[in-house]
Amino acid sequence: MSRLSNLFRLPILSIGLLLARLGLIDRERAVETTDLAWPRIVTGVARMSKNAVDVAMVGAALGTSAVAGVGFAGPFWGLAFAIGGGVAGGTIAMVSQRYGAEAYDELGLSIRSSTLLVILISLPVTAVFLLFPAELVGLLSNDAQAVAYGADYLQVVGLGIPFAGLNLVGSRVLVGADDAYTAMQVRAGGAVINIGLNVVFIFGLGLGVRGAALGTVLSNVIAVIVFAIGITQGRAPLVGEFPVTIAARGDYLDGPTIRDLVRIGAPVGARNLVWTGAEFPMLAILASFGTSTVAAFVIARRIWGVMNTPGWGFGLASSSLSGQALGQAKEELAEAYGRDIIRFAVAVYAVSAILVAVFAEQLVLVFTGGPGPEVPIAVNLLYAACVAVLFQGVSGAAIGPLDASGDTRVPFVSQLIGMFGGSIPLAYIGSVTALGHWGIYLAFVAETTIPAAINYWRFRSGTWKEVSREFRPDEAEEADVTAVD
Repeated sequence: MSRLSNLFRLPILSIGLLLARLGLIDRERAVETTDLAWPRIVTGVARMSKNAVDVAMVGAALGTSAVAGVGFAGPFWGLAFAIGGGVAGGTIAMVSQRYGAEAYDELGLSIRSSTLLVILISLPVTAVFLLFPAELVGLLSNDAQAVAYGADYLQVVGLGIPFAGLNLVGSRVLVGADDAYTAMQVRAGGAVINIGLNVVFIFGLGLGVRGAALGTVLSNVIAVIVFAIGITQGRAPLVGEFPVTIAARGDYLDGPTIRDLVRIGAPVGARNLVWTGAEFPMLAILASFGTSTVAAFVIARRIWGVMNTPGWGFGLASSSLSGQALGQAKEELAEAYGRDIIRFAVAVYAVSAILVAVFAEQLVLVFTGGPGPEVPIAVNLLYAACVAVLFQGVSGAAIGPLDASGDTRVPFVSQLIGMFGGSIPLAYIGSVTALGHWGIYLAFVAETTIPAAINYWRFRSGTWKEVSREFRPDEAEEADVTAVD
């Protein structure tokens, strides 16, 4: 693990220390943020690389239509993260504030309630995917072969939605308790297992897109089992100690706790749902350009997913550290964490953007195996992504303190405006005018610039600090809300 730590931690820390030397961020906060963020970034790299490998393997085995089919099924699978991410957003806010206030007796109730809530919400979605996969994918395309591949993928992967949601909740529990490293071990380990299973199922057993879906489901099941053992027993095999231990027996349905989870988590889930939901009209618009454009978009989004992994770490580090400060009623410290992490995140994203821009064509060719009509489109989309990702750094890091405080409605609105007020209209205009593919490239940029402006404005307003007082544990209610560390 020391080599893994050096590979990811040291480059990130070096950027943070350089910013500190320039007087842009506090040195101690740079170290704290790095220690909490880098394991989460590793998790993101592992999981997004897994998604990219999925597409590359499917493309190698079955061709462009299969890549497009998996892309059409992707937004439906993304509902798992809208559901699980919404509940998990409430989980990390409540856990981080209670952990910061040392209100450990309230942790178990928050975690058990989150578990029950994510299961109740996700099971009906799983049932729909099992019963109507072809009908759902068919809404996005009339390409019979691509629809067939997408339906096969969706029917199997739908079984994993409850487990993907529980996976997110387990991860947020640990990050909220200041332990991103253990969460990384579990989730990144699951991603590695997923890749191994895919090799066996896709190439060894010849299961094609169903094999890719089955690997995703089983890897999520394994991760959930490890989280369940670790959180209830205090440790898990091959992983080690967990920072929190709760009893599996106890109240799961506590009215006030469920209400707080819903109040905080519903806008987070809606925000994720906006991003996922926007993929449906986007893919329908892209289908009018042809299968090559759809495949190019799917390839670019998979690479974008890897580019965006710093946001996994910095966003959750910002939520956890700001939330712990709020739990101690240190509002100015919470703001200082948020401000420094925004600057830190943008700097790291800039490095990522430069690397991708330099090797854009080579990265695309990994997915296609050679020249094709989708290659130049995908390369141009990656150039657009390199611009967009800088604003994603601002948006994602600014959301951290808002999520930690329970002020989750504005980020939802910002995402809604960005996708349906900017990105989708631009793509549509490109499909019906001479703007053409430029509409898609501009849509990529609009997707992040609009939310970045709104979320940063909300962070600077300071309103989120007032909102946080509604959700703090009892131990913090009498504290001085202006305390600064």
